[in-house]
Amino acid sequence: MKIQSVRGFNDILPDAITTWQAVEATARDVFELYGYAEIRTPVLEKVELFSRSVGEDTDIVQKEMYIIANEREGNMALRPEGTASIVRAYIEHGLATTRPTPEKLYYILPMFRHERPQAGRFRQFHQIGAEALGVDSPAIDAEICAMVCELLKKLNVSGIEVQLNSVGCKQCRPAYREKLKAYLQGAYAQLCQDCQTRFDRNPMRILDCKNEACQAVVAVAPVMLDHYCQDCHTHFTELQEYLGILGVDFQINPRMVRGLDYYVRTAFEFVSSALGAQSAVLGGGRYDGLSEDIGGPPLPGVGFAMGIERLIALLPQRPLAARLADVFIAVLGAAARKPAVSLQKDLRQAGIRTELEYQEKSLKSQMKKAGKLGVAYVVMIGADELQKRTVVLRNMAESSQQEVALTDIVSTLVNLLA
Repeated sequence: MKIQSVRGFNDILPDAITTWQAVEATARDVFELYGYAEIRTPVLEKVELFSRSVGEDTDIVQKEMYIIANEREGNMALRPEGTASIVRAYIEHGLATTRPTPEKLYYILPMFRHERPQAGRFRQFHQIGAEALGVDSPAIDAEICAMVCELLKKLNVSGIEVQLNSVGCKQCRPAYREKLKAYLQGAYAQLCQDCQTRFDRNPMRILDCKNEACQAVVAVAPVMLDHYCQDCHTHFTELQEYLGILGVDFQINPRMVRGLDYYVRTAFEFVSSALGAQSAVLGGGRYDGLSEDIGGPPLPGVGFAMGIERLIALLPQRPLAARLADVFIAVLGAAARKPAVSLQKDLRQAGIRTELEYQEKSLKSQMKKAGKLGVAYVVMIGADELQKRTVVLRNMAESSQQEVALTDIVSTLVNLLA
């Protein structure tokens, strides 16, 4: 039986890695410019970490988590999102006492969700994200949005719209929820089955439903924007002012909510029409109560996450495949093989990526292989060259060649490749 990969779990092949590495390197450069340090958390976490933070009623917890049963230590889950793990690590390792505030962290990690694979959605996917912990100022919310804009600019991604909202807080949200429920009560029969379940438990999540019938119902539903407490109103107003200072253009979307329960106040999405129905490139917001939900102290936080696969789909031009070697040694005859291996060792010690042909092949075949490797130079060595203590050096770009003393070939290539 031919064994193939699991549906929704994709290989990232060498020809694609150049693009991934370019995106990751750009993200690291931008994040570190803004003072963020990288963190890596385990793939496996306790199920309770996500059920208590993300929310029992979310699709992630109810339908999408990969759960590993473990009677001895408690059930575990493959990490479906990054924020809860990072807050858990921050609390567990006491970073509040050893590092400055705000704690700025970023990650580039695989995530796992058991959902139907489709365009832009996979069961193993990869996210770039960042979190700022310990500060509740709207200035840090605006800075994160500006940082994302900078990253997209560096990657030459255009046509992105920033959608902004505030989902209120524990003080003002309960009254709004009741008003929303009162409105939805009259259209209950028109809601999808999932939203009928959400009606009592978390009616605000109905605003996030992608079902067309549900979208039609909520199109004229009451919005949180009209029900803020004074603190939420001030926070949202100042956030918009800071975004203006930082040059971030945005549109207020009063019906936009995030799909996870831990969000309070700031919520944002960066969307693109180029992605079709799944238009969100990334999303994020503020989660000031998450730490307490998982047994930690009060800890304000704000962050975002974006799917790398979706981001790559938006790149206007993908980087060329990386050159696999700088130099290829074409071996002409059995007598030249051991001297060629010795020369390869010397070139590698000089920092030059070098490959050679390990089997007996014609010169034509070896030159074809050198072309596939994308090398800049080919060194040809055979019986005649050994007798003269020389090699033939071919410049692949110029299709020119010259004879070089064997004792000089390493220094010559070092200078040419500098």
